[in-house]
Amino acid sequence: MTIHDTLVRPLVTEKGIVKKEEERTLCFQVSKDANKIMVKQAVEKLFKVKVAEVRTANFEGKLRRRGKFTGYRSDWKKAYVKLVAGQKVPEFTEM
Repeated sequence: MTIHDTLVRPLVTEKGIVKKEEERTLCFQVSKDANKIMVKQAVEKLFKVKVAEVRTANFEGKLRRRGKFTGYRSDWKKAYVKLVAGQKVPEFTEM
């Protein structure tokens, strides 16, 4: 699995921006098959920073309806990546 397969996209939410500014923690949607070591290596290689800690969370897809039709959203995985003190935090949230 390549680094672009591991990291699906950065999650830009209010909670994610606060964590980034106060705790030096980045938030990503990652592949369901990725483990913490793969996420750490991908972030270090892609952004050229040192990672202190990785936490992951699995989310089950929610039931959604459109009229009489029902279905489920896809399951997905989120990773919180904490950087080592002194590392520059990448700015992918600027507009």
